[in-house]
Amino acid sequence: MTIPDRPGVKGHDLMALERFMDDTRHMIEFDVLSWQAPVGDKGDYIRAFVTEAAYAKALAAQKSGHIKIRRHATVIEGHILPDKPKKRRRGR
Repeated sequence: MTIPDRPGVKGHDLMALERFMDDTRHMIEFDVLSWQAPVGDKGDYIRAFVTEAAYAKALAAQKSGHIKIRRHATVIEGHILPDKPKKRRRGR
């Protein structure tokens, strides 16, 4: 399953070379919530193909309130594997 390209997304294109680099492990799409964010301007929606270390920095930026990760997918040898939605229990 491929993820469709969205208009207005800044950052990496779905066919960006970064996607196929050996150390790329994650694709994230996120909203920039503050002017102090480490990347982008407030209000931007950004896609990035990142390493484990960069993903950890993105999680830290989300925890501090600078960004909000909207979509995540694992990248294996250039293949994008979207996270499965969490199952909801019925009757609870």
